[in-house]
Amino acid sequence: MKLSTIATALDARLDNGSPDTEITGLNGIEQAGPGELTFVSNPKYAAAARSTKASAVIVADDFPAIPVAMLRAKNPYLSFAKALELFYKPLAYEPGVHPTAVIDPTAKLGKHAHLGPYVVIGEHVEIGVNAVLLAHVVIYRGVTIGDNFFAHAHSVVRENCRLGNNVLLQNGVVIGADGFGFAKTDDGRWHKIPQPAPVVIGDDVEVQANSCIDRASVGETRIGRGVKVDNLVQVGHGSQVGEDALLCAQVGLGGSSEIGNKVILTGQVGVVGHCEVGDGTIVTPQSGVAHDIPAGALVSGSPAVDHKLWLKYSALLPKLPEIARAARGKSKD
Repeated sequence: MKLSTIATALDARLDNGSPDTEITGLNGIEQAGPGELTFVSNPKYAAAARSTKASAVIVADDFPAIPVAMLRAKNPYLSFAKALELFYKPLAYEPGVHPTAVIDPTAKLGKHAHLGPYVVIGEHVEIGVNAVLLAHVVIYRGVTIGDNFFAHAHSVVRENCRLGNNVLLQNGVVIGADGFGFAKTDDGRWHKIPQPAPVVIGDDVEVQANSCIDRASVGETRIGRGVKVDNLVQVGHGSQVGEDALLCAQVGLGGSSEIGNKVILTGQVGVVGHCEVGDGTIVTPQSGVAHDIPAGALVSGSPAVDHKLWLKYSALLPKLPEIARAARGKSKD
């Protein structure tokens, strides 16, 4: 594909290069070679851009000139993602139902559905057009799902859950398993609390491999439009996750957590049940949220505090033995 064609598709400006340069693929800034396109969105890779062997680099509008062709764009990372789409098309699945699939006669499937081996669809399920359900996907009774649903192998949607349009479930996802609810009896045993309330997922949501979003005893567990959930994430029963939030790998939300719009919970963040995290907040890796966090905050640590305060804590940690010795010495005086 010619560089000029890519520039037009990305709405990027070609600088310092021939529009007829042939691009055969994409690669990272340090791995790319002749004929490949790469990108720089992080300033720390500026030096690598000057020495790259790639034929062209997607850069920001104000990026300094380098010896190779540049495609200048407002958002290089997004432009690189779109460039990948030009070269790598997702696998297509022809409409049809595998002979081993089991579909209850009361279920309603939209046009152009693809059902792979051993798919099971329960009673009174409704699924929109262009659905793709790969091997061993199970949809329990009473589930409703919108258009363009894509479920990878071994994902499960439990009874009465409701999913919007353009929902993507990666392998091993479980939507609507029972929430973790038990009441202690007088003799110290655990009595299971029923969890009949469904999970409700909005449009344009992706849930990645082996993540679980639990159903609730009362109310609903809700995932807003555009939310992206990474691998191995646990969303507790009755939680509410706002639009365009990111839940990164191994995030855990206790029951009835409230996560605002555009919140980013990075890897291994834990949120105690019933806590509220305000819109636009970022919680850094391995932090523990044990109290409400206001909108727009950047917090770190466990318990999570303002990030700048946490940096001060961190700077003091290596000095604690010295401080303790000094304190003991003063107490003797």
